[in-house]
Amino acid sequence: MKREKFLEFVRFCIVGGLSLLVDMSVLFGLTEFAGVNYFYSAGISFTISVIFNYWLCVKFVFKVRQKQTPKQATIFIGSSIVGLGLNQLCMWFFVEVIFLHYMIAKLGATVIVTAWNYVMKRKAISS
Repeated sequence: MKREKFLEFVRFCIVGGLSLLVDMSVLFGLTEFAGVNYFYSAGISFTISVIFNYWLCVKFVFKVRQKQTPKQATIFIGSSIVGLGLNQLCMWFFVEVIFLHYMIAKLGATVIVTAWNYVMKRKAISS
């Protein structure tokens, strides 16, 4: 059982890395090329990466075999909304208070939100 949990965590990290790539790419593209303020592009990119992450978690990480229940969907959506709030709070704090570049701020926000996401998404998908 411990081996399966370890492999699950490794798969979660791989999916997280891919989701981070999607998140950072959309953030950069919207901010630099579309002229969207970093705060709004961070929210949009986070939302897109959450959808991408959910799909891969269901298909690849947690090996879900049954249809998701309304309870699982509610937990997942609720945890994602809290994750978005944490992301936006971190982005604001790191950029406006600490004066980090928005891309560096995004990395910091990602570190903080990752622990929350693992615990809550695991609960949402496998409960």
